[in-house]
Amino acid sequence: TWGKTQINFTLDRQMISQTLNSFKGLAKSGNKRQLFNMCSVADFSSQQKRKTTQLKELIQSKQLEFIMEAHNGLSAAIVEEAGFKGIWGSGLSISAQFGVRDSNEASWTQVLDVLEFMSDKTTIPILLDGDTGYGNYNNARRLIKKLEQRSIAGVCLEDKIFPKRNSLLTNGRQELADIKEFSNKIRACKDTQTDSDFQVVARVEAFIAGWGLEEALKRAEAYTEAGADAILMHSAKKDHSEIEAFAKAWKGRSPVIIVPTKYYKTPTDLFRSWDINLIIWANHNLRASLKAMQELSLIHI
Repeated sequence: TWGKTQINFTLDRQMISQTLNSFKGLAKSGNKRQLFNMCSVADFSSQQKRKTTQLKELIQSKQLEFIMEAHNGLSAAIVEEAGFKGIWGSGLSISAQFGVRDSNEASWTQVLDVLEFMSDKTTIPILLDGDTGYGNYNNARRLIKKLEQRSIAGVCLEDKIFPKRNSLLTNGRQELADIKEFSNKIRACKDTQTDSDFQVVARVEAFIAGWGLEEALKRAEAYTEAGADAILMHSAKKDHSEIEAFAKAWKGRSPVIIVPTKYYKTPTDLFRSWDINLIIWANHNLRASLKAMQELSLIHI
């Protein structure tokens, strides 16, 4: 990694030197028009925000924001083209496009390969659905390093046991991680990141496991104290009652993210009234593409 960083730094230094020499040459020649054009390009480049900063601003936005799921380079490009400000790197969707279940059957390095294509193809930030961090805190720390190397803007970690079970499985027993252990995983990730704007989101699964509001609040508080940049509160109910109860009790202590896959009929104005910061459309592009491929294949058989 250091070798790669050193090479990149050397190349950047060479580019800066070449650019400065070009400025000097144009200034001496009196070519004001070309000099003006170069200054405009340089000024535009300097204003480009890092992907991590873009995601941080989305998560901390005072108005309700939305990001859309993608699962490969093509779908990521479509999300940006549509006008979304960010991308959800869905664990379910990435697993599904491999043809495996959403239970860590795809290795974390395979997920990284997909993310690299997604990141290279887009200029908007990607928030990875990082499941449990693919193991203990040491696995999560290594994940952070590799995500930063690929310009991924943040990761969402859920407080469950590795390997995870999909949260929306019916009659599926959900085992939650110990609060202190998961809090230490959050701390380890925050200590590991080198970009101060890289976002670590703590996903609370207390409602999914049937443990209720008190447990959800206790976990959210612990993870916030551990350094989580936001809380993703998850619910599998078909109504918004759990999310409403949490939001009103939480009172904006830190940014709140939700995934209304099951309670999709709730008007977004309600979410705004509860000071929700970010909504994730979690698997929409995958479902749309599956339906289109099935219908097209059937009419051509």
